[in-house]
Amino acid sequence: MSAQHDPPAPKDHLDAATEATRSLQGLSTELTARVPQLLEAMRSVGTGLELHSTLDRICETAAELADAKYAAIGVVDEEGEGLRDFVTYGVSEAEAAAIGRLPGGQSGLLGALIRDPVPVRLGDLTADPRFEGFPAHHPAMRTFLGVPIRVQGEIFGNLYLAEKRDGGEFNDYDLHMLRVLATEAGIAIGNARLYEAARQRERWIDGSVAVTTALLSGGDADDALTVVAEQARRLADSAAGMVLLPVEEGGLEIAAVSADNPGDSLGLVIPAESPIVGLLLGGESVFVSDAATDPRVITKLSGLYGPSMLLPLHSGGRVLGALATPRARGGKPFTEVERTLATQFASQAALALMMAESQRDRERLAVYEDRDRIARDLHDLVIQRLFATGMMLEGAQRRSVVPAVQEGVGKAVDELDVTIQEIRTAIFALQQGPAEAPSGLRTRVLREINMAAVPLGFKPAHHFVGPVDALVGELTGKNLIAALREALSNAFRHAEASRIEVVVDATVTLADGRRAVRLTVADDGVGIPDGGRRSGLRNLSRRAEALGGSSSYGPGLGEGGGGTAVVWEAPL
Repeated sequence: MSAQHDPPAPKDHLDAATEATRSLQGLSTELTARVPQLLEAMRSVGTGLELHSTLDRICETAAELADAKYAAIGVVDEEGEGLRDFVTYGVSEAEAAAIGRLPGGQSGLLGALIRDPVPVRLGDLTADPRFEGFPAHHPAMRTFLGVPIRVQGEIFGNLYLAEKRDGGEFNDYDLHMLRVLATEAGIAIGNARLYEAARQRERWIDGSVAVTTALLSGGDADDALTVVAEQARRLADSAAGMVLLPVEEGGLEIAAVSADNPGDSLGLVIPAESPIVGLLLGGESVFVSDAATDPRVITKLSGLYGPSMLLPLHSGGRVLGALATPRARGGKPFTEVERTLATQFASQAALALMMAESQRDRERLAVYEDRDRIARDLHDLVIQRLFATGMMLEGAQRRSVVPAVQEGVGKAVDELDVTIQEIRTAIFALQQGPAEAPSGLRTRVLREINMAAVPLGFKPAHHFVGPVDALVGELTGKNLIAALREALSNAFRHAEASRIEVVVDATVTLADGRRAVRLTVADDGVGIPDGGRRSGLRNLSRRAEALGGSSSYGPGLGEGGGGTAVVWEAPL
């Protein structure tokens, strides 16, 4: 049934009542006496709008109406070939856990009722030729009654009863009553499905708004991708949310993950030879019923997941990447409504990513223009004035006859020369564009330090341990540079420091024996006040944890441990 159908009109309820009346005409006084019970059951079934609670209520009501020990509703999947849900009454949680996986409905008596949805009444279901046996730990059942449930003319599933409490068999009266109840149940289920679909649409729309707001509020590009992954995982009720970006080799790399163990998948590349990659980069959505068994899924993560949606992030004819929302193995398949809403969400997220990228480009251009202006001012004004001051001091040094004065002036001239060289280094860093950034991690660290020297008013000290460029991979290096930038920015904005030391150590061994790289940024500032903002530190921790590492802070370089030392580390 499509979720876009209008709610059932009052006429549907009138038709149901008319059908119920006709089915009861000419029947015995025994059935007539049970009409009040039937009407109460119909009233009970029609209350409430939450779908699963409605199914629970129908099962319980049907069991009470026919005095059955067990009841169940098998919800037919969208292909009409099996069951996508199975709601029971009378089976305890312990019994259900012992039985294990719910029936799939592809074969046996349940499968036959799916293929031929007609009322069935059996005195001994185990004697029926369609019966294939009960799974281990299943309660014993003999008598059986089943009727189809239709929602707006389409088969929704079947309502089953088993084991008459008095030990007898289900009779014609039970069958008539259950058919009337199934008619009312179809109306109640239709309303509940429409309500659930409306709630789903509302949640996905709210999620799209949250993503757009987060992306356009500024911030790091990696954080923006993480927001998309987190929202997609929440809305799809999946085990993970992943954003994949194209790589030069033609595959897709998992660039952002929201999962219980993100480090297991972050940075994993789906190779170009995967059929799924070609479809996604071509702008097509891919829906997988079971990632563990689908031959198109060729990554090491496939065994962890079941039903999966893989959606292209495309907008304006451009494919930015893909969004994956896999559910755990054995999870419920994604419905048609969920697929449609997820596809719309992916398109909205792609548009928001493009808008955020354009916004960052504009902001980056403004920064570069401002850097050019600062570089020109430093070169044309500050350096010239410092040079002129140095010339004046050298002249004064030559005219002085006092040795102490000559020595002091000479030191001042030397300091001016050093200052001029540092300013020239800063000018060079300011004039570098993103395309000019060298690839070596050591050089990138030095560039960040030189960039920070301008707002700080001094150049932080630095020290490298081990072959940093050879050992640290691109993904870890990229996040280390982002962590260094965040730590230096925090020191400039909050620490009021006069001394900063940066250490990059690629020879670290973690407690679990893994080799790692450690970044330490220590200062002699005011430290982190109690109750102060921790958003920057949270960003550092999130980056490290996504790689399987950690981030912490402790005493700094000041007297008595004053200031702050931020330690960020990730496995190699």
